[in-house]
Amino acid sequence: MRAMILAAGRGERLRPLTDRTPKPLIEVGGKPLIVHHIEALADAGFREIVINQGHLGEQLPMVLGDGGRWGVNIHWSVEKPEPLETGGGIFQALPLLGPGPFLAVNGDIRTGYAFARLRAVKCDHAHLVMVPNPEHNPDGDFALRHARLNEDGPDKLTYSGIAVYHPRLFEGCSPGKFSMVPLLRRAMREHFVTGERYDGPWNDIGSPERLEQARRAELSADE
Repeated sequence: MRAMILAAGRGERLRPLTDRTPKPLIEVGGKPLIVHHIEALADAGFREIVINQGHLGEQLPMVLGDGGRWGVNIHWSVEKPEPLETGGGIFQALPLLGPGPFLAVNGDIRTGYAFARLRAVKCDHAHLVMVPNPEHNPDGDFALRHARLNEDGPDKLTYSGIAVYHPRLFEGCSPGKFSMVPLLRRAMREHFVTGERYDGPWNDIGSPERLEQARRAELSADE
């Protein structure tokens, strides 16, 4: 199984930090967010990692190189002239991800989730890792019931930014900029999306306040 780190976003809500630094290179716990992911993926046995490049993306290869220092091979998917959103970015990278299921993780989260457990997931179209709703998303995204995800239902949870996708989820798509949400909702209506709940450490670094929260959490964990 291959893995993809989604790293092409503009990071508008983190400006001015992201005016000169791409969001995945912002440091938490003394190292860039994306390095935490690469280390965790390498520890979980992933050796082929795809990273998409968008806003200030030329900085990523300068910092990460070919991945050799972590024992992985990094493959780059360049999105120009503008980022393609999550759906379009993954679709463009499919030739690098192979014919089977692959792991995808947002480059702007910090988590203690054990990626190795996803290597054994049986994935029809998609399998999403869900978390308890944070303050910035109190209503949640999707409802988890009997390991299946639905668009609606009681006690919705928040999508963590960690998933396994099968290339068949993207059948019928065309190159260009598009969101994952319509694809996932369609697959949910056909009962092709499974999920799980994760209650461990997780932060979505989507604002300066949440960045500081994640940094404080790292300091507390080190004490």
